Amino acid sequence: MYFLKIDWAPSETLFKVGSFGIHYYSLMFIFAFGLGYYIMKKIFDREKIPLEYLESLFVYLIISILLGARLGDVLFYSWDYYQNHLIEILLPIRDTPTGYTFTGFRGLASHGAVIGCLTGLYLYRRKYKFKPLIWILDRVTIPIALGASFVRIGNFFNSEIVGKYSGSNFGVVFLNRGENAARHPAQLYEAFGYLILFFILKELNKTSKKEKTGYLLGVFFTSMFVIRFLVEYLKESQGGFEEYLPILSTGQWLSIPFILLGLYLMLRKAKTLSSEA
Repeated sequence: MYFLKIDWAPSETLFKVGSFGIHYYSLMFIFAFGLGYYIMKKIFDREKIPLEYLESLFVYLIISILLGARLGDVLFYSWDYYQNHLIEILLPIRDTPTGYTFTGFRGLASHGAVIGCLTGLYLYRRKYKFKPLIWILDRVTIPIALGASFVRIGNFFNSEIVGKYSGSNFGVVFLNRGENAARHPAQLYEAFGYLILFFILKELNKTSKKEKTGYLLGVFFTSMFVIRFLVEYLKESQGGFEEYLPILSTGQWLSIPFILLGLYLMLRKAKTLSSEA
């Protein structure tokens, strides 16, 4: 069974010039947003939506997702640190004994990203009224599911958000963490789950289900956060408020409201787009 044990010690950067480098994690975000734009462009073309709305949409999405993800990590998981390092919350730097060093943007929370995305799309819809907000939310779930998969691959390159020790020769040894025992590759479990969700949403968008407002969004919320909830059992603790509610991890507690909201959106008796027109 030794062939199931992988030693993993990649560089976090594609290349580096001085203190500045291109991190694989950042590269995964570029792939996510780039492919997301391409997917949404195809949807806009197919549904005859002017592309001028798409460019503005992605500006709102990029800003709201990154800002929400960053603030989510700060508030849900790392406030004990950042309350004494406020300047680091929105700047890609880290306070070290020798001064501030450039680190790139790291420390992002998926639950915060979802909240930020919902807020950004609400503000976007107030300015651009070409379709109902729920129509936009249903469609953006498709590229966001794919983007989430890329982000977890980025976490794998960074050897962060690691799984628990497997207790066997199955798993990944994160050598750059100074370890010699195999862990569950929890990042890849999530990435694979989100990739499957992407294909499910993509296919549902070709069926009559896309006409039921909120249905794709419900599938997205329920599936994504059930995946997250289950994989949390194999992850090392990331801290947060679970010490006060030790039954579940912080990530699991934060997933429950989204799972319930997703089930409501899927099971409710909703209007179809044709009936709203």
